Amino acid sequence: MLSRSCLIAAAVCLGLSPALAQEEPQVVRQKLMKEIGQSVGAMGAIAKGEKPYDAAVVEQSLTVISTNIQAFPDHFPAGTESGHETEALPAIWEKPEEFRASAEKLHAEAQAQLASLPADQAAVGAAMRNLGAICSDCHETFRAKKQ
Repeated sequence: MLSRSCLIAAAVCLGLSPALAQEEPQVVRQKLMKEIGQSVGAMGAIAKGEKPYDAAVVEQSLTVISTNIQAFPDHFPAGTESGHETEALPAIWEKPEEFRASAEKLHAEAQAQLASLPADQAAVGAAMRNLGAICSDCHETFRAKKQ
């Protein structure tokens, strides 16, 4: 029997795939990251007490993070180093194995959080600290700082 998070992940993948395949890689990766950002924001609101704890929101957010970050490295082919206001640094193409490893680290952490779904506001905060540290490390190495 498929778990609920597997079904959510499949629905997310099926819903995104056709639309994303028709767009430029820079646009696709920006959409994937925007959805991750929205998921992080939803969990952050719970962690800060701005929104009440909601297990479905936490599960959906972690599923989106896990699914999107797994697909993310596939959208950096040669020739997409610029355009569409990309913030991607050359390090992505210079160190592709390190870039993929960073994405895999976030995927693994999101999967671990899904497996032991944070059960309250404090646990969501702890999950956010773990996920945030991985995100920060990757952004520091592979994403241009915003002006």
